[in-house]
Amino acid sequence: MAILHWGMVGGGDGAFIGDVHRMAARLDGGYQLVAGCFSSNFERTKASAKLLGVETDRAYSDFNAMAEVESQREDGIQVVSIVTPNFLHYDNVKAFLDRGIAVICEKPLTVSLLQAQELQALAKERNTFLAVTYNYVENPMVKVARELVKNGELGELLMVDAYYLQDWLAADIENSDQKQATWRTDPAKAGRAGCLGDIAIHAYNLVSYLIGYSASSVNARLATFVAGRRVDDHADIQLGYSDNILQGRILASQVMTGHENDLGFRLTGREATIEWRQEDPNVLWFKPMGAPAQRLTRNGAGYPERLNALCRIPAGHPEGYLEAFANVYKHIRLALSEKDFLYYPNVDQAVKDMGFVEACLQSHDQGNWCEVECIIQE
Repeated sequence: MAILHWGMVGGGDGAFIGDVHRMAARLDGGYQLVAGCFSSNFERTKASAKLLGVETDRAYSDFNAMAEVESQREDGIQVVSIVTPNFLHYDNVKAFLDRGIAVICEKPLTVSLLQAQELQALAKERNTFLAVTYNYVENPMVKVARELVKNGELGELLMVDAYYLQDWLAADIENSDQKQATWRTDPAKAGRAGCLGDIAIHAYNLVSYLIGYSASSVNARLATFVAGRRVDDHADIQLGYSDNILQGRILASQVMTGHENDLGFRLTGREATIEWRQEDPNVLWFKPMGAPAQRLTRNGAGYPERLNALCRIPAGHPEGYLEAFANVYKHIRLALSEKDFLYYPNVDQAVKDMGFVEACLQSHDQGNWCEVECIIQE
């Protein structure tokens, strides 16, 4: 398989998510980092390039210059990862799509539905690849859960519950030079949606992937528990679906004391319930009506052979966050190199997720249910 020439915008030395993307890309190979605009500060970009083994002449002071020059080189990048704060995503992504370079963008895709739709249309117009890194759906046991749902093992679905609970923003650390907190709580950089756009969107994306379709309406109550904070830090959202049978709920919080990265779901059908937590990612609980609960494990007894490619080590040796992220990069590489369009987190779902965010904001403002389908344009 050909090695993809790869670039990165943002994510310089010491940036958490930049390191995550690089580790994920390295885990299965297939990517060579050859260019980057790693910081808005050119000196930092050059220092990061040196550390990461990128040649000096391919360390760029400006992402537009990077897109232009790389698109003209015979050995130019074929794909770029955008790992900048949310408010920069639109301009970053557009610059590379305009020049025919495939893009992998951090979530959320943009700070507004309109911007997301514009990028979706541009990617289709240019026939250029655009993916968004919703990494949690690439956990092997999430794939097993999806198969159980698709195969009808739960029976008719009745309830879907997902949650993402953290406590890292329980104090106003944005005022103590904590870099991540500073931009994530700034509506000018993160967008109007705080906790909603940062982690509730992950829980919603996960649920939509598992059941295969999006909610038609939402009833959202957003809260800001830290005085002076300009974005929400807690979200309690009811989900309504067009069949009027399935009911759902998303609970997301960044001020939930005692919780680190507690993402999970519970799907209940007439025949069985399944439960999963990403803090224990190698286990999926299957609880059939009138029978003992079953503990299903990654690569363990009964694990589907067709999903073996998602696992790298035998059962009992834990895999988790980084391996799931690596599965995103693996599937994107296959899609780009071999045109094998198996599932990867794509722009169409990212647009629907932004529709969910905007519907939640509207619902909270109005104090009532809001239709999502009237916002989303297919």
